[in-house]
Amino acid sequence: MSRPTSGALLSHEAVLAAYRRYAPGYDTLFGPVLEPGRRRTVAQMAPRAGEAVLEIGVGTGLSLRHYPRHTAVTGIDLSPHMLARAARKVQRHGLSHVALHRMDAQRLGFADGSFDKVAAMYVASVVPDPAAMMAEAVRVCRSGGEIYVLNHFSTPVGLARRIEEGLAPFARAIGFDPRFDLDSFIAATGLPVVSVAPVNLFGYWKLLCLRKP
Repeated sequence: MSRPTSGALLSHEAVLAAYRRYAPGYDTLFGPVLEPGRRRTVAQMAPRAGEAVLEIGVGTGLSLRHYPRHTAVTGIDLSPHMLARAARKVQRHGLSHVALHRMDAQRLGFADGSFDKVAAMYVASVVPDPAAMMAEAVRVCRSGGEIYVLNHFSTPVGLARRIEEGLAPFARAIGFDPRFDLDSFIAATGLPVVSVAPVNLFGYWKLLCLRKP
């Protein structure tokens, strides 16, 4: 990546502090505006009966109702405050096919090849080391399985670029790296790209589908 890791900008402590602040109002702030991307991701994944799916960075669980009940879904997140809200959604909607765990995306506690498909929605620019997160996603995905990454990626010019540059010094406070290069991210994964699609408002966010050989 143009930024191989976000380590200089982010740390686990900074991320935890930011999402402790975000948690109470996260669904209001980021629910509707980012909802098309969540729906699009699960629809493109098209989980089949009996498949095991991992969602990295499940947050408050806004995507969980979109998964079919015939799929075993595991959601992980570093923030206990976000996970607590996800757990309430699981209970409220009777999502018995969903299991939640507090876990570091950069050190997943699952065996190699545990999942048929892996999703990482709005989290790649949040983790301190996105390359480590992707290496773990690849490790726990079965051979021939697919990894879906939904995230904002930097624009080279224009107003959006100026905003990204302006926000960069505040990455620790806002809890994500606003400068996040698409081509460098893809190159760092070392995976074949199945598709790249713009999603959400103005197509600023991109949905990547990558396949593990």
